[in-house]
Amino acid sequence: MSAEPVRRRYTHKYLILAICCSSLFIVSMDATVVNVALPSIGRELGSSIAGLQWTIDGYTLVLASLLLLSGSTADRLGRRRTFQLGLALFGIGSLLCSVAPSVTWLVVFRMLQAVGGSMLNPVAMSIITATFTDRRQRARAVGMWSAVVGIAMGVGPLAGGTLTTLIGWRSIFWINVPVALAAIVLTALFVPESRAAVARRLDPVGQLLVIVVLATLVGGLIEGPRLGWGSPAVIALIATAVLALVALILYEPRRRDPLLDVRFFRSVPFSSAVLSAILAFASNGAFLFLVSLYLQGVRGLTPFEAGLHTLPVAVAQLVFAPLSGRMVAAWGTRVPLLLAGLALGTGGGLLAVLGDQTPIAYLLCAFAVFGMGMGLVNAPITTTAVAGMPPGQSGSAAAVASTSRQIGTSLGVAVAGSVLAVGGEDHVGAGFAAATHPIWWATAGLGAAIAVLAIVAGTPWARRSVDRIAHLFADDRAPAERPAQPERLLQPTAR
Repeated sequence: MSAEPVRRRYTHKYLILAICCSSLFIVSMDATVVNVALPSIGRELGSSIAGLQWTIDGYTLVLASLLLLSGSTADRLGRRRTFQLGLALFGIGSLLCSVAPSVTWLVVFRMLQAVGGSMLNPVAMSIITATFTDRRQRARAVGMWSAVVGIAMGVGPLAGGTLTTLIGWRSIFWINVPVALAAIVLTALFVPESRAAVARRLDPVGQLLVIVVLATLVGGLIEGPRLGWGSPAVIALIATAVLALVALILYEPRRRDPLLDVRFFRSVPFSSAVLSAILAFASNGAFLFLVSLYLQGVRGLTPFEAGLHTLPVAVAQLVFAPLSGRMVAAWGTRVPLLLAGLALGTGGGLLAVLGDQTPIAYLLCAFAVFGMGMGLVNAPITTTAVAGMPPGQSGSAAAVASTSRQIGTSLGVAVAGSVLAVGGEDHVGAGFAAATHPIWWATAGLGAAIAVLAIVAGTPWARRSVDRIAHLFADDRAPAERPAQPERLLQPTAR
């Protein structure tokens, strides 16, 4: 291996970090930008609440389904090449979203966005890990990477609200295009190509089963109120989801390199972290979806004003996310995860009395409490998932935890819309605020469940479960995981 790629790798490492963070920024901001624009999208395209649900869930479902595949594909084909392809698809998808003639086409183009998005964050993290070899520098780089999420969450509502108010909702997708183009060019100039010494084998059957499970489950939840819970179509969707899940559980243990190693779930801390991620992000997905509709459809705020009112959520996340990391380092994961569950539960409880004329000051306080919970929850979830597995499986554990977040968001949006439809609110109207009350009470319950899981995951019984499964992975150390097999760093000009 020549010295040139190594020299360029370290000379431009913080530029490489900035390029990788740009992908995280546009993907993270895209969620909050779209949520603020949902009422405007619904009015212009004549969409029901179910259509708006698919606008969010079409994106998160594809993202959740492909995150694990994208990581292994990048290891095989090259991380820089995969990263650039992801940027290109995300940019093209964004451009197509901006000209969507109907909500159906918008959902399709959002799914194309998600295919590209699935290639960005996990691959970018692999690039960062390969670039920053010093432990302290890597920790600092990952900290900066994590802070971008808070910044994007803060900028997203304001940027989305401003663009939607001044230009229209289609403009919220334009901002992704120049960022993606610039990142593609900068990646070609400064990011060396790298791939794993021995890549994991693809698992097409497992990948297909994951897609079927998620798509049919969420599809059944969204379409149930419209078609009827006892309709043949909805029953078929739910039954297919169950059968596909059973097939996945039976098939994956037979694979040498499974897409999803079901043995992971024998670890109590790991399973609790995955379940906590699903519960927390289901709450967050429902929150973002409902609050945007409420503020604009019930309170009559402009998109910009709605974005401004949700700023306490983003500020609280930006403040408490780094604090959560320090708490994990000082006290372990139980305290911050317990506090996160209590804050999410309290936020849900405060919103359970939401009315058409609830004082704005009360809303802002409830939003801040909820944002505090979301800020506290991320660090202990990832740390618990990784700590709940043998060291050689930490990367796979973190990937599953990340996928669980997207699954939670999809389920939260799907269930929230279904509850509204059952309450007779297929469009935002006079009874919308009251129809959301069961969802907020459910959010309070999910927060309490997270607090319970935080206690359970830290018990001696839970910790012993990690030791009990260590032998299961003793013979699974592929050559790519052995110290003698370093990653391959290729020439920056290689294509």
